[in-house]
Amino acid sequence: MREAELWSRLKVALGEGYAASWASTVALQQLESRTVDEALAAGVSCKEIWRAVWTALELPEAMQ
Repeated sequence: MREAELWSRLKVALGEGYAASWASTVALQQLESRTVDEALAAGVSCKEIWRAVWTALELPEAMQ
């Protein structure tokens, strides 16, 4: 997964206006208590980040 797809999925899940804010403020346990932005900066794969987001938001299987 590329970063553009990760952002696209975040916008679908959270809404266009909230995705960036959420990604910069919510620390996810599966990402070692990092935010999405911090995980991206640390070089964590977008696929791993999406799995953590998907789990944290309890999104439906269809969005996995």
